[in-house]
Formats: sequence, structure tokens, C-alpha cells
Amino acid sequence: MDFIRPLKIAGVTCANNLVLAPMAGITDSPFRILCLRGGAGLVCAEMVSAHALHYGNARSGRMLQVSAKEHPVSMQIFGSDAHTIAQAARNAQAAGADIVDLNAGCPVKKINKAGAGCVLMKDPAHLARLLEAAVKAVSIPVTLKTRIALNHKEFLGSRLAYLAQEAGAAAVVMHARAAVDVHSGPPNIEALARVCAAVKIPVIGNGGVLNAQDAKQFFQAGCAGVMIGRGAVGNPLIFRDIANELQGQPVTSHTPAQRLRTYLALIEENVAHYGERIGINRSRKTAGYWIKDFPNAAEVRGKFVRLDLLEQVQSLFKEVLDSLQPSA
Repeated sequence: MDFIRPLKIAGVTCANNLVLAPMAGITDSPFRILCLRGGAGLVCAEMVSAHALHYGNARSGRMLQVSAKEHPVSMQIFGSDAHTIAQAARNAQAAGADIVDLNAGCPVKKINKAGAGCVLMKDPAHLARLLEAAVKAVSIPVTLKTRIALNHKEFLGSRLAYLAQEAGAAAVVMHARAAVDVHSGPPNIEALARVCAAVKIPVIGNGGVLNAQDAKQFFQAGCAGVMIGRGAVGNPLIFRDIANELQGQPVTSHTPAQRLRTYLALIEENVAHYGERIGINRSRKTAGYWIKDFPNAAEVRGKFVRLDLLEQVQSLFKEVLDSLQPSA
């Protein structure tokens, strides 16, 4: 069976059906570009507060920025008020997003206290109103990202997917874990299959995909696409690797030296995008995913997180890469 194929979400056609998940503090423009180069068919931005956009928050406004290099891109918004959700959707479209995604699955307490994220699963009627407001506000596709359940007692996935379809959503992204699981435990593939069977719009499966065999389970359950999150951090080539393996093509082995070169390129992109101080500071957050699997990796990480200048970072990486050259 040919699992890798173009993914069509209303008027947007993606080169393939492997999607980068939205991750707060990670999936900014430089990382999204890196993942598209690594074989992703669609990339999703970190979620932006509709409430903050409504009140003109400058940082949230900057998070909507889309580079010409990163299409197709989905911009995820969150909130609890139909008016501000509609306004945020319009802002995202104006900034260049190809798709607007409404988050109704985030289990973070701060988001939930504001009436957004996974708490929206408790009030399907209100969630439908938010979706309808976003759909009416823009001419680009609107999607919903949610979860199969809040807890292990009541399965909500099919009901929420059907709600999204009836509200005009062009696709639904279904995290195959309950909200109480956060990001741990195996995905519920059986429940995900029921979601896929319940609707006509594309279902993109999400949750714990780290390799081709994981992705294959999601496709076999009926998913039109597979969304990859943490598996891409430290390995933006995971999309190409999965596609190659599922298509019977060779998978390139990745050495620590190759990973460090990619990480340095990302750091340099971050500095170009944010400026030196913020760019390096943002890069530190994911150092553990990149600087690993070689002698003295922990020591190198310790040195890196204390550096503030790009020139210092480049010098450190050159030193390490020179030491790894025989195995590069």
C-alpha cells in the first residue's frame, strides 16, 4: 500500500501527508523551514493567543509572521471567544498562513484556565461556535486539533470530529491520547480508527510518532496524514526518513556530526531571525535533543548553554566537529 501521498485540505494541496506538529517555543519560522527542507509536506506554527492578538500584543503579532520559504504553513490559534477567534483567524490569513487551526486539545493548565485548549471538549456546542466563527471569517481552510478524550472513561473523538465537519472545518487533527495522558503512553489506534470512519473530511493522526512503523499504524487506521512533534526535534529529517522507509527506499543514517551541523545551521537562522541574544537563547531550549550521542556530549551542552555570542557558538561547534570528523 502506498502510504505516502499528497494531502489535500480543501484548497491547499501539500506535497505529502507528513505534517510537523505545532509545539510552543519550538515550531517558529526557522524550525518550520528546516522541517520543510527535511521532507515535511505541511508545517504548523506554535499556537498564538487570540485574546493577546485582540489586545495588540506585539510578541503574539510577531508569532504570526510567515516567511516566503515556509509554505504550506498552518497557523494555530487558541481562545474561548468567538469574536476574538474570528479576528485572530483573519490576522493569520493576512500574515500569509495557508491554513488556520483551532486548538481544542492543549492540556496546559494556564491555557485551560482561560477557557481554551482541551476544556473546550467539555462544551461541544461552544466549540462548534468558535469553529464556525473562524470558518466564516476567512477564505482559507480551517482545521481543528483536539484529542480522542479528556480521560479514559468517555471517548469523544468521533463526536468532536463530526462536529468539526459540520461546522465547516476542512480537516481534523486528532491526538490519539486522552488529555490526562498529556504526551505519555501509547496512542489509542483503535479509537483513532473509529474517528477516521466517522467523518468524510481528512483526519490527521497525532501522538507519539517516532518512526516509520509508528506512522504506518496511523495510516492503517485510516488517517489521511500523520503529524509528528517531538520526533522532529533534533531530527528534522524524520519526515524524509519515514517517507523513504514506507516507500521502500534507503534511509540515510544520521551521525552526531551531521546532527550538530544541522543544529548550528538552525542556531544561525535563529540569530538572523531574532537577533543574537534572543536567537541563541531560544536555541538553548532544545540543546538536549541535538547535542547527544557522542563522547563528552554533556560537557559540550554545558559549555553551549553558557555562551551568548554566535562567534563563540561557531567556535565551539567547529572544535567538536573537528574531533568527530573520523566518524562524520
